[in-house]
Amino acid sequence: MGAPVTALDIRLKRAYEPAAAADGTRVLIDRLWPRGVTKAKAAIDHWFRDLGPSTELRKWFGHDPALFADFRERYTGELKQQGELLDELLRIASHGPLTLVYGAHDEKHNDAVVLQRVLLDRANGEG
Repeated sequence: MGAPVTALDIRLKRAYEPAAAADGTRVLIDRLWPRGVTKAKAAIDHWFRDLGPSTELRKWFGHDPALFADFRERYTGELKQQGELLDELLRIASHGPLTLVYGAHDEKHNDAVVLQRVLLDRANGEG
């Protein structure tokens, strides 16, 4: 293995926030399209719906911050089964900013936060 990758710019942004040129490649990472957001407004380059948490896990979590630690652990386990998609996101990120777009209202307790950490760990040989 080579040296750890530290230059990746992986950002998080709610689907309800306006797209910006600085976002780089915008990837929607939820299984469901965000309510009330048009495709034009979302300015999504790719939709990796299979990287979103399973329906069962999403419903169990219900965006309850008290369940976030367990959600993070379970979702990380699901993501480990998606190596090819994770590697594809890392390839995209190696060419410039990557913005993971998500629909949740809570900016600290959501799937994008977990996915960002998984990607950075994987890029550094930890995942």
